[in-house]
Parts: sequence; C-alpha cells; structure tokens
Amino acid sequence: MDVVQKLVQQLVRWNQQRLTMNSPTPTESAIVVGAGVIGIASAHYLSNAGMQVTVIDRYRIGAGCSLGNCGYISPSHVLPLTEPEAIGVALKSLLNPNAPFRVKPRLSLHQWKWFWEFTRRCNRRQMLAAGKHLKAILDSSMSEYRSIVAEQKLSCQWKETGLLYVLQSTAGMRAFSHTERFLAEHFGVSSEQIRGGELTDFDTALKPGLAGAYYFPGDASVRPDLLCSSWSNQLKSRGVKFIENCELQNVSKTSGKITGVQTSHGPMTADHYVLATGAKSVLLSKELGCRIPIEPGKGYSVTMARPNRCPQHPMLFPEHKVGVSPFDDGYRLGSMMEFVGFDESIPERRIEQLRRSAKPYLVEPYTPGKQEPWFGWRPMTWDSLPIIGQVPRLSNAFLATGHNMLGLSLATATGKLITEIIQGHPTHIDATAFSPSRF
Repeated sequence: MDVVQKLVQQLVRWNQQRLTMNSPTPTESAIVVGAGVIGIASAHYLSNAGMQVTVIDRYRIGAGCSLGNCGYISPSHVLPLTEPEAIGVALKSLLNPNAPFRVKPRLSLHQWKWFWEFTRRCNRRQMLAAGKHLKAILDSSMSEYRSIVAEQKLSCQWKETGLLYVLQSTAGMRAFSHTERFLAEHFGVSSEQIRGGELTDFDTALKPGLAGAYYFPGDASVRPDLLCSSWSNQLKSRGVKFIENCELQNVSKTSGKITGVQTSHGPMTADHYVLATGAKSVLLSKELGCRIPIEPGKGYSVTMARPNRCPQHPMLFPEHKVGVSPFDDGYRLGSMMEFVGFDESIPERRIEQLRRSAKPYLVEPYTPGKQEPWFGWRPMTWDSLPIIGQVPRLSNAFLATGHNMLGLSLATATGKLITEIIQGHPTHIDATAFSPSRF
C-alpha cells in the first residue's frame, strides 16, 4: 500500500509540474511616465512584447517638445552639437540676446557643471565618436518608422521628400561644402548639390539669386501632433491605457526596485517603470538616485496657414538657423536654442525673428492672419547622446530621455531598445553609449 501511495503521489507531482510548465506566463506590466513621442514609442514596443502598458502624463498626449517641432526625421542630423565651433558660438551669444544659439548664465551649479562637461567634448575626436553612435540609432529609427507607419496606417502626413539645406551666400555654400564632405566621408550620408540657378526649378517657393543648396534625399518628415494622436489612438485600440493630466508625485523604493508610484490620480504599481519625461527628467535625479545631466534647450516655432507659394520640401537655412515645415494643412517656421532654464515666456521678438529670418529665402516667407506661437524644452545632454537604459540602482526603472534635438528622429529606435533592455534580450544596436551608467 505504501508503494501504491508513493506512486500516486509521484504521478500527482508530475501532473502538477506538467500543468505549470504548459500554463501561460503571467502578463508583465509597465508604466511609462511621459506621453510625448518617446513615451508613445516605448508603449508601442512594450505592448508588442505582450505587456500591459499604462502611459501617464502631467499634461496631454503629445504635448511638450512633441507638439510644435519641425517634424523632421533626419538621418542627415548625425553630427552632434558638441562640435569644435560650438564653444565660440556660445561665447558670442553671451553678448547678443538675439542670437539663435543663446546661453544665459544663471546662478546654478548644475548649469556650470553641464557647460564644463559640454565644453570638454567639443573636439573632433569626441564629435566623431558621438556621431558614430548617432548614425546607428538614426538609421535604426528610420527603418522602424517606415515599418510602423505602413503597418499601423498612421495618419501623420508622412513624407519621404528629403530635407533641403539652402544657402544664401557663396561663403555659406563653401562652408557647408566642408560639412557635406565630412558627412559623406565619415558617416556615408550622401547629398546632392543644387546650384543657385537651378533652385527655383527644384522648388518654386524659393527666391532667385540664392547661392545654392544641398539636398539630403534620405530624410523624411511628419506633422508631429498628428503622429502622436494617430499613434496613441491606435495603441488605445490595442489596450494601452493613457491617463492625461496625471502628475508623478513621488516614487516608492525597496531593495533596489521601484515598488510603486504616487500620482495625482492615486497610487499605481507595475513590474517595470519607464521614465520618458524629456527635459524635466533632470528633476527626477534625486528620486531615482542617479545623475541625469540634462539642460533644457529652449526652442520656438510659429504655425500658420500655408502660403500660396508654399515650399514642396522641408528646408533648413543654416546661415540664419531657421527651419521650414510645409504641412498639408499648415506651415511652420522653427528654430532657436536658448539655454535659459525652464523659462516659459514666448517673447514676440523671437517669433518675429523666425519670420524675418525666412525672408531672404522664400517668395512668401509667412502668411497673415492667425498664427500659433509655441516653445518647447529640448532635453540636452552634455555629450549629445540620448539616455536609454536601466537606472543604475533600480533594477526595474529605465530612462528614455536626453534626445537633444532629435527626439522625433530617434523615437522608434528608443522604444525598441528600451523593450529589448527590459526583456533582457540582446539589443539590435549597441546601446552601451546611451546607458545612464556613463555619468
């Protein structure tokens, strides 16, 4: 009898083990803090991995820098801000409040530390090293965008019409030709030179008499607010939960893990936490117990109705530091880089500067009537690379921030990397240079 009982007990144990092995793995959950394009992209890939995802934001979906930017998705933007000329440009800006690139010194140890580290990296060696990593993540992101826009049928005015760098002067053409050769030689980013006399045939919105342009056919563009709304709506239909006007208030931690977060909507818990809070990520340094060296780089734009003679291509005017975005249902001028802290003002002189800077290039640089001014804080890191990866002292917390001027361009690859890192999978590109542990 004892033998029979033992056999029965063994059979029961085997059956329980078999049922356990064949039962589905419990679904993991993730909270994404920040509903800008980086948070939306992170939610997309986490949801694809089978996780239950909740996205919270203190404002609306797609607000902040994801709202009024120029909409460029630009593999051509491979050069980091930490280039050798940046130091001289910054020093000159101290004496010129109207400079497109402006630094306003503040009584802030964080700001002085940030600029010291930034200055140390403004050399050719660091520029090439950062550019190599940016090239990899930019190319990955473009590939991911093409797949997602097609597969998810996102209504976002996706256009692969390239990006046109237009130069007013011969000196400008000569200077940019060095940049163009550098991009081709070191990063394989190719462009087409367009002579001044051919420009008006290429795009009839341009004025005659300009020196010329360089056309980067591999770049694309979207209307960013439509991308965020269309993408988030598609994710909602798949079960991703978005909670707007929900502010993160504090983080509870135990034994090297986040155990929950307190929000203005009450406490929330998940298995994993992704912080995609842009320039405001720096305010989480103490909560997360890690350094997040981000300075807000303030930019402006103004959106209006399309002019009668509207550009057919997105454009940049490097000599005046202004960008032009022709949308199907609107028209945007954008530019500036101000290191002025979390300043929320929109000086009219800055908006007028955008309009004035487009005048030398376009037949109709702007239109009368209703105009929508905007500002946003870009999350600038001192090495020009994003911060993507696990928070050093918290095993289930992950940063997806610090994308500098390339948040839209890098969003898809960032979401994919974050998901791979959370799952413990090998990353599709080397993400070591983006780790929060580098600081």
